[in-house]
Amino acid sequence: MAASRYRRFLRLCEEWPMEETKRQRDLGSFLRQRVAQAFREGENTPISDPEACDQMYESLVRIHTNFYKNKYPRLKDTTFTGVTIEDCRMILATDILKQMEDMKKGTWRRLREKFSAKKPEEDLN
Repeated sequence: MAASRYRRFLRLCEEWPMEETKRQRDLGSFLRQRVAQAFREGENTPISDPEACDQMYESLVRIHTNFYKNKYPRLKDTTFTGVTIEDCRMILATDILKQMEDMKKGTWRRLREKFSAKKPEEDLN
């Protein structure tokens, strides 16, 4: 029975999309890591709580298939702030978050990092 559970989780991992804009923060990559940890021995992994395993699988399938999005459709595709889904995706992209983090730094700290990160080769020129 563990083999069929393992195969179901593998199939779910294959179907789950990876978001390239959220490097190392993507739900799909996190799911793949957790499945690899939980099934270290592959199909031969003993499962201590089969009911909890099945429940977790069913919950992930509901998320993957947008079960609740389809069950409870929204009237508008915006949030209370008026931001669209595409705007949210852009804001949550790793590159944008890094830029925002850099903007939060003070001027003195930015200058200090800029000049302290000089390479020795630059001093010779």
